[in-house]
Amino acid sequence: MSSPAPNVLAPSRLFSLENRVALVTGAASGLGASMARALAAAGATVALHGNRRPADEVAASLAGRATAFAADLSSPEETTSLFRKVKAHFGRVDVLINNAGTIHREEAINVSLEDWQRVLQVNLTSSFQLAQLAAKDMLERRSGGKIINVASLLSFQGGIRVASYAASKGGIAQLTKALANEWAHAGIQANAIAPGYFATSNTEALRQDPLRQKQILERIPAGRWGEPDDLAGTVIFLASAASNYVNGTVLTVDGGWLGR
Repeated sequence: MSSPAPNVLAPSRLFSLENRVALVTGAASGLGASMARALAAAGATVALHGNRRPADEVAASLAGRATAFAADLSSPEETTSLFRKVKAHFGRVDVLINNAGTIHREEAINVSLEDWQRVLQVNLTSSFQLAQLAAKDMLERRSGGKIINVASLLSFQGGIRVASYAASKGGIAQLTKALANEWAHAGIQANAIAPGYFATSNTEALRQDPLRQKQILERIPAGRWGEPDDLAGTVIFLASAASNYVNGTVLTVDGGWLGR
């Protein structure tokens, strides 16, 4: 077998996250916990954010590679405080995963402004706040870095009875592209993952509805709901040197849904 070209990193280094610090929001369970475990397995030290559900259990499972932090991302002040606490503890953030999110299911005509603003704050505004804080730190250190937002199929589609969620995730897709345009010159890659229908607490209502369950599974070419571990390879790719020339991309992980 021939040796790799001199300017090409070996796969073990290309996807390595050794000596990298990652902050994952919404990491107490579901997709966030799975992505945090994947990052730790690739060598990263991980700051695990939790809100109503603390991330201590996930941190304990990562054998010294993770520390749990608590913050209510519906509060702009607590969002800022979260980043400052993580930076004070680890000294820096090299990889930011904006995964935390909430959903409000209701006919659009009945959605209160309070519920609308809460979803936008948690899903979109807190992601911008943390990305801005992380980028300022990366720019000051001239270190480059990775910002990975979690989008959705509703970044592309309108959904049903989830107007605020769809608006927030459409915003995440456009925010990702805007940040990539501004920060790529400094070696900061901003990308997004758009999961399809995954078996998480956010989709429990859909999975409990026999009609919607049937309709969804019939549309997914893979024929199944995604499992949180299905994001492991994607998040390692986007967090590592393997994606250093990938910028402003919204990468769907959906079992083929959008291609149907």
